[in-house]
Amino acid sequence: MPEPDVILPPEATPYRFGLEPALNAINSLLLLSRSDRWSGLGEWIVQTANSLTPQQFHTNRLVVEGLHHAMLPVQSWTSFPAYLQNLATLPGTLLRERLLDAYLDIAREPKMACAPGEEIQIPTREALIASVDVYLDFLDRAFGDFDRDLEAEAHALIQHPDTMKRVIVEHLGFMWEQHLAAEWTRTLPLLQESIDAFRQVRLDGLDKLEAIRTVTGQDTPDEKWRWIADLERIVFVPSAHVGPYLGKLHLKSDPGQLYLIYGARLPEGIRAARPASALSRAELVVRFSALADDTRLRILALLGEQGELCAQDLITALDLSQSAASRHLTQLSATGYLIERRQENAKCYRLNPERITATLDALQRFLHLP
Repeated sequence: MPEPDVILPPEATPYRFGLEPALNAINSLLLLSRSDRWSGLGEWIVQTANSLTPQQFHTNRLVVEGLHHAMLPVQSWTSFPAYLQNLATLPGTLLRERLLDAYLDIAREPKMACAPGEEIQIPTREALIASVDVYLDFLDRAFGDFDRDLEAEAHALIQHPDTMKRVIVEHLGFMWEQHLAAEWTRTLPLLQESIDAFRQVRLDGLDKLEAIRTVTGQDTPDEKWRWIADLERIVFVPSAHVGPYLGKLHLKSDPGQLYLIYGARLPEGIRAARPASALSRAELVVRFSALADDTRLRILALLGEQGELCAQDLITALDLSQSAASRHLTQLSATGYLIERRQENAKCYRLNPERITATLDALQRFLHLP
């Protein structure tokens, strides 16, 4: 691959911003595969997911979830086509090695221990390839919650790496040509506006958690983000599709660097480059879409009355299924309307009045109201 297609290593600073078109597109494909499980994602995600045939939707899940570490770039690329062109030149066996090595590396992390001082039994790469039962049992012990049928299908491809590579390259090429390319062109000005605005904000004096909160606008809990203390750098990547959620990607070429994908927005105190800009509208859409649902409004009202309730209390009071409650609470928490805390094995929630006030203030600013 020609040298201009490779992004040079970042400067020696703990934070930077980047468009990261290849990672941005891959994250959007991941969101597509989760559109039936997550609410509040960008409108393009919902519309595109609905336009795919059942087979295309399934293939997308297979590629970006089941074969995720085989197709994930190991370096940063200036364009999705450049990344895809490089991927097509690589041996299928190398992609398979990347996938298996990523799983084995994750399984060796201390947090994967079965009990204090005890680690899960890690099979060899050869054993994982040879037996679907060994493969699925390993994933079950290492990761717990996963789709066995999808992973069994992924394993069948792992046994035939050239076929696996063809499935990955053909699907990514189809999604780029039919869906991603036009959307990247449409959203590029919005993403660049967010980057330009945040480059006016001094982050160097902030610790990593403060920097993440400043850029994402989310009150990320300390206990969930302790691991960022070991990072050397964070690259903030704006997305037009991620809604209130955050995407987190590590590349093998630099494990000390986190690519944090956030919903494209303006920093507090920075005005939009144009009145009523698309970026300002996009942030309001994310905030108000979390409120545009009867069940989520009932959750907020009940918490306003009761002060704090745990998830099971909300499920009982509002007659919700476990999956529906999880989906609604996840969106409200990600948007910042709820503050979550753990109480033993339960998750408990209370309102975040500051976020509600900030949402109303943002609407007033957008409409130029006094």
